[in-house]
Amino acid sequence: MFQPDFFAASKDAERASPQDPRALDLPSVLERLTAVCERPRYSFMVLNLIAQASAQSGSAGPYVRDGDRLVPIRDWLCDALAPVARRDPRRLAIADKVRSELDQRCELPSDSDVAEKLIAAEVQKRIRLSGRTNVSRAVSELVKAGFVRRHYQGYRVDHQNRGAQRQAVYTITDEVRRALHPQAG
Repeated sequence: MFQPDFFAASKDAERASPQDPRALDLPSVLERLTAVCERPRYSFMVLNLIAQASAQSGSAGPYVRDGDRLVPIRDWLCDALAPVARRDPRRLAIADKVRSELDQRCELPSDSDVAEKLIAAEVQKRIRLSGRTNVSRAVSELVKAGFVRRHYQGYRVDHQNRGAQRQAVYTITDEVRRALHPQAG
């Protein structure tokens, strides 16, 4: 006579790998991010923002509505993450460098309010340029982890490779969506 194994479910859960979509929950998402990503906290923030932007359709991009305008997804992600580094010494150093460059070229306005706005705009532009690289790197790690699929959409046809005026589209997997928002799934 066979006796049922009452602990079979817990043994299966223990054996389930982080790659197993059935076992994907928030702790396993964090565990896999830690194993795959150089900057797991940053990648987790990017993943959450992509999940937020893809809430209705499952895909985020190529453009995200930001108030009354459409912004490319990578720029939207950069702008959303920019406040995290507000007190970062590197950001403050960029502002000092911009002020110095404008002063050397005699382009720094004498009105301090106008000068600060000009400096802030240039700092934001430079941060967005470097931020796009950081976001792309984080998304590449999320793709490697199996949390996001990426393709490019634009000028001629949808394509897996960038170029030819194409913009990125990020699609979060259903398993990750359920892990991040279990009440929705």
